[in-house]
Amino acid sequence: MSYKIIIDSCGELTREMKASGHFETASLQIDVDGYHIVDDETFDQADFLRRTKESNECPKSSCPSPERYMEGYHCEAEHVYAVTLSSELSGSYNSAVLGKNLYIEEYGEKDIHIFNSKSASVGETLIGLKIAECEEKGMSFQEVIETVDAYIEEQHTYFVLETLDILKKNGRLKGLKAVVATALNIKPVMGSTPEGSIQQLAQARGMKKALAKMVDEVAAKLTNPQEKILAIAHCNCEERAIAVKEMLLTKADFKDVIILDTAGISSMYAADGGVIIVV
Repeated sequence: MSYKIIIDSCGELTREMKASGHFETASLQIDVDGYHIVDDETFDQADFLRRTKESNECPKSSCPSPERYMEGYHCEAEHVYAVTLSSELSGSYNSAVLGKNLYIEEYGEKDIHIFNSKSASVGETLIGLKIAECEEKGMSFQEVIETVDAYIEEQHTYFVLETLDILKKNGRLKGLKAVVATALNIKPVMGSTPEGSIQQLAQARGMKKALAKMVDEVAAKLTNPQEKILAIAHCNCEERAIAVKEMLLTKADFKDVIILDTAGISSMYAADGGVIIVV
């Protein structure tokens, strides 16, 4: 069966995914002080980080429209999948579902399924790779859905950022206790909840100790790492990401390791120096 996987632009695509012909990005958009940015291949991370640093306003994002998803579903592929940001953090999932409804009204029934990643960034990347793996094995449409749903339930997302300001100002940390004053250089170790919202897992003084603490959190929850891909995303801090990878490889062997620089939406929330781990 032919297949297509649409991933909203919070999920970074590897070079191989881009070249495969099976993956497509549905771009979110960002506004910084009236400057409009489409989160696609034209995204300039350095320029974005500069604009954000110079701005007194918090950048705002908007998700792909239902019509954009509908256009993505209108293709020759027999099986179409969409992977979106956690529905707890963005309207992208609801937009993708509405796009499916619009498609069915316009063109009739088709095998389309939308996965709520309950994650972000490279969490979406890994889910896209899992879908492709299942399709390449010749699984039926329903078997792919069941297998990937089970994979999502087992997936864990972790991150340490230099600042949580944008997450806080845009309401993505609802329900969390007040974060310790940044003047103390306390860095919280954050992670995903089973529902796809954000929780604090630990904290440490200074980025180096916080990254080590995050690695400990990852290792404590690992099961069958040799069967899993370790994915690390970083915002403009490749050396930091590599150091995290090396720390994790002293604790477990993985099937593969992916390191990617964040695209637009992930750069907006991770901010300069942020590191995200998904496994």
